[in-house]
Amino acid sequence: MSETVICSSRATVMLYDDGNKRWLPAGTGPQAFSRVQIYHNPTANSFRVVGRKMQPDQQVVINCAIVRGVNWGPRPGRSYCWSQTQESQQAGGGLRGAHSPQS
Repeated sequence: MSETVICSSRATVMLYDDGNKRWLPAGTGPQAFSRVQIYHNPTANSFRVVGRKMQPDQQVVINCAIVRGVNWGPRPGRSYCWSQTQESQQAGGGLRGAHSPQS
């Protein structure tokens, strides 16, 4: 069985630059909204987040496994960010949604 999309949203994808201690837009070119989707693979019981810019080239700006031990939490405004364990390749990322989250 293949992966299925379990949720989808429009967001700006950001990656944390640890060296400069600041958030930077993911991908190349101008900052733009991306279609961010969470995929589930029922065979492996695994999840990943994929974001593609909502532009004609649909540049992939994030394709990251969601591993056990991920820290996820809301930030001020309409933002969420996560950080993963040191064993992972990707230290962290963030999403700034087009709409305010529901409580």
